[in-house]
Amino acid sequence: MISPLFRWILNTFTRSDENQDKIMLNLVLFGPPGSGKGTQAKKLTEKYNLIHISTGDLFRYEMSNNTPLGEKAKAYMAKGELVPDEVTIGMLENKVNKHLDAKGFIFDGFPRNTVQAEALDKFLTSKGTQVSGLVCLDVDDEEIIKRILERGKTSGRADDNDESIIRNRIDVYNQETAPVFEFYKEQEKAQLVHGIGSIDEIFNRLCDAINSNLVA
Repeated sequence: MISPLFRWILNTFTRSDENQDKIMLNLVLFGPPGSGKGTQAKKLTEKYNLIHISTGDLFRYEMSNNTPLGEKAKAYMAKGELVPDEVTIGMLENKVNKHLDAKGFIFDGFPRNTVQAEALDKFLTSKGTQVSGLVCLDVDDEEIIKRILERGKTSGRADDNDESIIRNRIDVYNQETAPVFEFYKEQEKAQLVHGIGSIDEIFNRLCDAINSNLVA
């Protein structure tokens, strides 16, 4: 019997046509705000030797360097408007294009909706690769609220200290972002990972998920 890991390797890396996929491990690290994605992304980046792509870092880089996309983002934010998907996607494409020789990527905080997920799939396909899988940190709402309020004691962010704002952020996640899990589940690329425990316990669960074919 073929092991799940070996089957995943075959499915991900073996193609007979001329557009054979590159051997890359591209992970979407998923979960609600406060689920610990940033902490775990750094550990996974080191273990699997991947490039960590955080949307927050992308915005800071593009805006601080006054790039064309950064200027567009500033203009929308100055008017209190959401930055359009195409601007965010453009920033991500710039980052990937700078590291085409990488072993793979961890997408942290992206995609935030199914439109972005479809755009990511299309872009990676154009580069001869694909999303290998999505791993979602499963943490219940009350635990998320407790964590963010605790973080608010030192983060200096006003929105980390207001429970009503935190609950609204969770609602936005559930309505707009959570459907991305189903998008990749339909492709048999999504898996839930229990997100409560020590950092190392959660990290080990993530590694088990990655090494077991990333199928829900």
